Amino acid sequence: MRQINFTKMQGIGNDYIYVDMTSEKLPEDSAFLAKLARKISDRHFGVGGDGMILIAKSEIAPFRMRIFNADGSEAEMCGNGLRCFAKYIFDHGMIDGSEFNIETGAGLLAVSLFLDEHDKVREVQLNMGSPVFENTKIPVNLESTETLNHKFQVLGREFTINCVSMGNPHCVIFLDKTEDLQSFDVEKFGKAIENHKIFPQKTNVEFVILDSETEAHQRTWERGSGETLACGTGASAVFSVGRKIGYFKDSATIHLLGGDLQMTWNADTSEVYKKGTAEIVFKGIYYYPKFEQY
Repeated sequence: MRQINFTKMQGIGNDYIYVDMTSEKLPEDSAFLAKLARKISDRHFGVGGDGMILIAKSEIAPFRMRIFNADGSEAEMCGNGLRCFAKYIFDHGMIDGSEFNIETGAGLLAVSLFLDEHDKVREVQLNMGSPVFENTKIPVNLESTETLNHKFQVLGREFTINCVSMGNPHCVIFLDKTEDLQSFDVEKFGKAIENHKIFPQKTNVEFVILDSETEAHQRTWERGSGETLACGTGASAVFSVGRKIGYFKDSATIHLLGGDLQMTWNADTSEVYKKGTAEIVFKGIYYYPKFEQY
């Protein structure tokens, strides 16, 4: 049995287990890391979390983020996870300056830090990049070029879906204001949509109640993890879709189960910026069983 030093962190309730691969000498084999992620993310037999995030060296940025969902699948990006990643490397003295890039599976992403009176990270703003609406790039298996205001049947119910990529695939559904978002069956419909045949790489699903041109409430079914308290790329997807179809102005507050995210549109670059908190929950040592091939 071996042991791993870890740090549990959360961004408005989206919680991950962080492992510093620059000091922990673990195999970088994806099959091994997938098994480790499943075990360490288990909320009964492991540390518990929405997944595992690795802090690794990069050849094109100060650091690279690798993220494994709780089911062991490797994801391209997680906005809440990236905010915590940025706080970790800054608060641990691994990087200088309050603005830098981080390599992710969705490319290089720019980070800006906001510090408290103790020079620790209080909030993090991320450049989430430009939303991609082309079906072939999300991907979505439909004949149309884009999927916006598309009528979609699943489990005997019709939804109007909107699809976008924020480095990972999202399906955004604006529910009628008469719906009770709190009692809405996110697991039932989220799981069915995530695994629907039109999404060859599966998809994240956001269920949204629009409050105004600057405010909305969101619940998220996260691909590979189930319902989570928050999803940064999901909030970015909701904001991007809402802007495109005329629901939002150039800034909005998205209320998620775990807290709020401030979204801003940069008209000069057509990029989405997201600002929110990041916190350390606890640190510890995880004792993990030997896998047969290691």
